[in-house]
Amino acid sequence: MILVIGGPPGSGKTTVAERWSKVRGYALVSAGMRFRAMAKERGLSLEELGRLAEADPVIDRSLDRAVYEEIESNASNGRNVVVDGRIQAYLLAQRHVECLKVLIDAPLDVRAERIAGREKKSVEAAKSEITARERSERARYKSIYGIDLKDTRLFDVVIDSARKTPDEIVALIASRVAG
Repeated sequence: MILVIGGPPGSGKTTVAERWSKVRGYALVSAGMRFRAMAKERGLSLEELGRLAEADPVIDRSLDRAVYEEIESNASNGRNVVVDGRIQAYLLAQRHVECLKVLIDAPLDVRAERIAGREKKSVEAAKSEITARERSERARYKSIYGIDLKDTRLFDVVIDSARKTPDEIVALIASRVAG
């Protein structure tokens, strides 16, 4: 089985994917972790790498190809896979890959507080960075793949994480997988 967890920055998608992987023994494939590693390798912030990616679509295409190849490799070896990433559900749907697509979301204020705490910055700085990232991602993904991040109809499950713990979200997803 392939479980895809999408959502905006700070929604909790990576935390939930990591918990799911640990509890269920699924292989974890994280586009977000890969993007962070790319930024770190280049000595850039996420926002700076995002701006570079706006000018060079090869950055996103190579990242997304590597993520897909890792998913495909795990699945072809009989492993269950949990994928976390902003657009992976859309890309797998375009490829007609069977998977359960979960969207995790939360209001901007909640997401900014989470990121501010995690990255030791002010909530206002986190809000500004989230807004810039989302603007960049919407433009890039629309241009490169024709994806409209505001169109969430392809998701099988939508969860507001504002008042839920990661474990509660994992339990909600598990009830959907079992049902």
